[in-house]
Amino acid sequence: MKITIVAGARPNFMKIAPIIAALHAKRDQGHDINYRLVHTGQHYDANLSDAFFKDLGIPMPHINLDVKSGTQAEQTAAIMIGFEKDLCIHQTDLVMVVGDVTSTLACTIVAKKAGVDVAHVEAGIRSGDMDMPEEINRIVTDSLTDYFFTTSHHANKNLEALGNDLSKIFFVGNVMIDTLLKHKHRFTPPTIWSELDLQSKSYLVMTLHRPSNVDEETKLKALISVIVSNSRNYPIIFPVHPRTRKVLEKLDIQHSNLHYVDPLGYLEFNYLVEHALGVLTDSGGITEETTVMHVPCITLRENTERPETCEIGTNRLVGQDANQLTAALEALFNGSWPNGEIPELWDGHAAERIVRHLIKIYN
Repeated sequence: MKITIVAGARPNFMKIAPIIAALHAKRDQGHDINYRLVHTGQHYDANLSDAFFKDLGIPMPHINLDVKSGTQAEQTAAIMIGFEKDLCIHQTDLVMVVGDVTSTLACTIVAKKAGVDVAHVEAGIRSGDMDMPEEINRIVTDSLTDYFFTTSHHANKNLEALGNDLSKIFFVGNVMIDTLLKHKHRFTPPTIWSELDLQSKSYLVMTLHRPSNVDEETKLKALISVIVSNSRNYPIIFPVHPRTRKVLEKLDIQHSNLHYVDPLGYLEFNYLVEHALGVLTDSGGITEETTVMHVPCITLRENTERPETCEIGTNRLVGQDANQLTAALEALFNGSWPNGEIPELWDGHAAERIVRHLIKIYN
């Protein structure tokens, strides 16, 4: 069995790491498995890309398409052109895509037009928000996918409602959590920990990158103002995504308890999250990690493609409503936040299940 695995952005690396490890384990047991890792270069900042290969023990990619930045159309086109060339040279039985980034969409289209099967890891999740580029990526990818590997029963139901063949939908759990649990003992304090003399449960972590939050200067400034005003002067550690930094540089927002830092590696960032009093974010993946670590998470979005993190986890949606945000911060500080439960099969073995299914399919 020959598999081409596609990764391009920070969330992808966390998802492919356990899958590659599971493939190596089965190959060591005598199974005929070969894979080719294609890095599209969608994320090219060292802290968004290179550091993850080192932190997570991922083998270096067989090729980096090095597409870098551009508009949605430019980046999609560059990935498709580069991946088509590579796929023509290196024949494969299956292209595996993960998540919902531009690389996922682009490489799925190329693979299907080349007559190659596609497996989608984290298939079926939906936010219902068509203003999100990721939602379009999910819909298009799942409309072409041959084998669906899902993280939740919600995702299964979404795929079933579209009339997909139930025999090709596999509820396997969450590979992001495989990575989290494997490396939890290796989490490392970043330099900001000692610089600010941070103490466990005495600070907040914030991440912002979604266009709806960061592209409009007045909206971003107002959002940060509400957070800071209701933070009770707790330090707020803000690893700044390159997209967000461009806007912040124009605004020059400065508060005594707001601390900007460069994007952090996986082990450093999750050390901060694990020890935080709470997290404010517009990232879907972080809501999964905080749920498993039982860390309160305030999500600055109107919707989520991971409803299980709200239903039984530690996540609360507040959107862009200042009153809801203020109330959530009050609940965080007064200790009334629910501890939450861990969703089914978020147990560290999702990648092993995926590889077992693939062996059955292709043997």
